Amino acid sequence: MATGLMGGTFDPIHVAHLIIAEVALEQCGLDRVLLVPSARPPHKSEGGVSSIEDRIEMVRLAIEDNPRLELSDIETRREGKSYTIETVREVRRVLGPNERICFIMGADSLTQLSSWKAPEHLLDEVEIVVVGRPGVDERDADPAALERVLVLDSPLMEISSSRIRWLAREGRSIRYLVPPAVESYIREKNLYS
Repeated sequence: MATGLMGGTFDPIHVAHLIIAEVALEQCGLDRVLLVPSARPPHKSEGGVSSIEDRIEMVRLAIEDNPRLELSDIETRREGKSYTIETVREVRRVLGPNERICFIMGADSLTQLSSWKAPEHLLDEVEIVVVGRPGVDERDADPAALERVLVLDSPLMEISSSRIRWLAREGRSIRYLVPPAVESYIREKNLYS
């Protein structure tokens, strides 16, 4: 089996996340992609993120029609900050040593990889798959890390969760930026008002 691992705050999950997961499935020959909402993201302030329960539900709603995308709540079962290396090691423990695991990240994250916990170990534990981001040149990343990653051929999308939150807060349309079920959930829960 080959598994993609895609972590993120997913506040909210949006169509670019889903497109990236689909491109990774195809281009990396994956059997599935696990989407892992970060329970306590280390690079975000505590009060600046929607509840993990809301973010998990939005991911569940977004992927319910795609059997190759799976929700993982693995980070909700750990105390403290949600560090990628710890999540990767836990996934490896659960899936076993023979599972091929590809960690999917944006080029912006790759350029900041040196600030992550144990980045050198992350490169040893999984294959890193990078998705381009508008205005970010992955060649700005650490050359040693760049040598060990696969850059996907995917469309560059200027969709961001922060922009979606702002639009929702302003009462503007978020249609086509998030799946319809996620849009309904945001509106029903008044998430970003």
